[in-house]
Amino acid sequence: MASVIDGKVVAADVVAKVKAEADKLIAETGVVPGIAVVIVGHDPASQVYVASKGKKAKECGFNSIEHALPAETSEEELVAVVEKLNADPAIHGILVQLPLPGHIDSGRIIQTIAPEKDVDGFHFINVGKLGTGELDTAFVPCTPAGSMLLIERALGRDLSGLSAVVVGRSNIVGKPMANLLLNANATVTIAHSRTKDLPGLCRSADILVAAVGRPEMIKGDWVKPGATVIDVGINRLPADANGKARLVGDVAYDEAATNAGSITPVPGGVGPMTIALLMANTVISASRAAGRALSLGDS
Repeated sequence: MASVIDGKVVAADVVAKVKAEADKLIAETGVVPGIAVVIVGHDPASQVYVASKGKKAKECGFNSIEHALPAETSEEELVAVVEKLNADPAIHGILVQLPLPGHIDSGRIIQTIAPEKDVDGFHFINVGKLGTGELDTAFVPCTPAGSMLLIERALGRDLSGLSAVVVGRSNIVGKPMANLLLNANATVTIAHSRTKDLPGLCRSADILVAAVGRPEMIKGDWVKPGATVIDVGINRLPADANGKARLVGDVAYDEAATNAGSITPVPGGVGPMTIALLMANTVISASRAAGRALSLGDS
């Protein structure tokens, strides 16, 4: 039976380091890490995410600001809000909560964020740095960055000689995940809906990352014995006969756990890491703004 990679424990380690670095930064320079979250409209899931980010930021000792804008906010008005935050020296991280209303071009808004304040890691400058291995100065998207820390916890930092398969090719998870694995010397394949013999390809993987958004798509017999399985998916299944909804990942956990060497659960695996890495990126940004080099890479 696989050992469980507990994201809550690793995330708590990251947050503890973030708090310590924030305290040191404030004491030595007077700079308080500042994060601004911009939300447009009233999407219920977005409201929950924004609240959890604000709560964690305050726990870390940050100055946390929320800009809640009405759904009818124009694209130009949103650009103006972002540009004002870009110019505010007290703000080190800017998050625009997605999805945005349909009349707003999300891509334009993301590219308006100053790259040095883009703690989500979505700006083309940060994407390009990650793609070319400039990890010391890039902001890496938080979900793949957190997933990578879980892989390092299970296997160490040098993945030379290991085969990795990433199922999913999104710009937010799949592609940056593949770049991180390449940087750690793994041999990487990105798979997707048009991949031929996907089960067979998955069975070749020493490291299998599932990020497709399809409930329990990866079956137990797709997993190579002893493989490390990182399940990025979080899917809410309809209520059962008792009226209870259930959260599951993209991996059929019970089946996969009989083959895997180690595996992340859902919930409690990758999820807690995403917000922890967002906090880490913000304190790194604040440190850079204060003229101090900081890396939390040993978290």
